[in-house]
Amino acid sequence: MMRYDKRYRDLLLSGGSLVLAISTVLMLTTAATAQVGFTKAQVADRIRKVEDGVDEFRKYLENRGDDARQNAQTAQNSGATRRGRANSTSADSRRQRATQTKDDLDDALGDLNRSTNRLRRKFDPTSNYMETRVQMESVMDDARKVNQVMVKGNYGSQPQRLWTALRASINDLARCYGLSPLGV
Repeated sequence: MMRYDKRYRDLLLSGGSLVLAISTVLMLTTAATAQVGFTKAQVADRIRKVEDGVDEFRKYLENRGDDARQNAQTAQNSGATRRGRANSTSADSRRQRATQTKDDLDDALGDLNRSTNRLRRKFDPTSNYMETRVQMESVMDDARKVNQVMVKGNYGSQPQRLWTALRASINDLARCYGLSPLGV
């Protein structure tokens, strides 16, 4: 009986070592594959998509601001006024909050635009795109700021759609560098 227990124990120990060795090889293979899985051209295309998404989002916000100013000016010129001007302090307060949240989003998008441009400038002359991982981490930090502003504010459906598409492009690019994607 004792002999059977010793053989069984020896078999388990040798089998455990084998499982550990196989697991180690698989983890190392996966890590190596994650870093070599994309060509520089594929990464360049993903960077372009992020750049285009940032530009489209900023252009939309700029046009939206221009439209709002134009509508306000038209209403003022036509003599249209609001009823109940007694509550102007709350209207002023709402206007200031809206301006502040717009400024927060504009600032965050400006930072994201700068970090994306920096990534492109450093990426183009390198032969190995992983050399620009630090710049990509900066893009991710700035994208997180935009994400926070978008979650806090209520900007409507069109900005939300633009941010969702841009966030997906940023996440695709992050995967090329082996970085964690942005949350929702």
